[in-house]
Amino acid sequence: MKKFDRYALRQFVVTALFSLAAFVAIFLVIDLMENLDDFLDRSAPSGIIFLYYVYFMPEIIKLMLPVSVLLSALFTTGRLSTYNELTALKSGGVSLYRFMAPFVIFAMLVSGFAIFFNGWVVPYTNQKKFQIARVYFHKYIGNAPRANIFIQESRTRILSIGIFDESRGSALRVSIQEFDPADVSVMTARYDAFEMTWDPERGDWTLLKGTARSFSAGGEVETTFERKRLPAMNFSPDDIRKEQQKPDEMNYTELGEFIDGQKRAGQDVSRWLVDYYGKLAFPFANLIVVIFGIPFSAIKRRSGLGVEFGIALAICFIYMIFLKVSQAFGYNGDMDPLLTAWLANLIFLAGGAATLAFVPR
Repeated sequence: MKKFDRYALRQFVVTALFSLAAFVAIFLVIDLMENLDDFLDRSAPSGIIFLYYVYFMPEIIKLMLPVSVLLSALFTTGRLSTYNELTALKSGGVSLYRFMAPFVIFAMLVSGFAIFFNGWVVPYTNQKKFQIARVYFHKYIGNAPRANIFIQESRTRILSIGIFDESRGSALRVSIQEFDPADVSVMTARYDAFEMTWDPERGDWTLLKGTARSFSAGGEVETTFERKRLPAMNFSPDDIRKEQQKPDEMNYTELGEFIDGQKRAGQDVSRWLVDYYGKLAFPFANLIVVIFGIPFSAIKRRSGLGVEFGIALAICFIYMIFLKVSQAFGYNGDMDPLLTAWLANLIFLAGGAATLAFVPR
């Protein structure tokens, strides 16, 4: 049986790698045709275009890996069934569970790799890809000052920044409003400054050229200052940068830290929790499609590669529909973020178990 395991697993791996390479090539060609005019209009060097697609490949691999694994499971099992090799195994006393074992183990290894790959490699390459896209698709320049930023720094403090220059770690046209902890509708103090700078050694902010106003039952008191150090605040220039980032640009650690910061500020973090749990849940699709696909394809039928390919695409399309629909409920806070991230996996795992129960073993 070990010899047959190697034989079947070799077919499975080769088919998965070939499918993945084909999907990546198709996606790259389609995207190049779509964006080539933009690159030419911006006079992008050929080296920049090449780098852009090098950085784009990990994102495509992340999305297409479950499709490739599913297609490989369907094609490999369907081929063995068509040529009666699976029937011969069953006649020899080998159950479908035993036949599935090497594929499931391999899929578990792929899922483990995908957790690391999707969690750290893809966010890093997405950052690089987005930097190029922002320049050559003219969305905004990579380190250019960012304008009109609003941050709820804590439950009782709101910060607004007219312009933030990431390269200098400074903010212009700054306003800080503080509210009463007992009644957050009552403002207790306000600071307005021309500039706010970050001191990396002390880890705090300093306001330059501004006014400070305090409000109480006795009235308003206003003072001016040239320089004023602020008490410890729950954000740094790096946090402002992350505020502008997409979850796809942050790895597991960065996204987790960002969510913790938003919780401290009293923000609703449902949307980011859905993305965080989704980064952990999506890699397990590689395992679930194997559990779903092998029993489905173990039934002998007259079909070729085209039919198996169509079935794989249809299953993955349905999976993505479930994923996007559940995400919409999770983003709105109507569904628990953890359940939202795992719902599609749980549904297809149940479908795989049901299919396995009805297939002769």
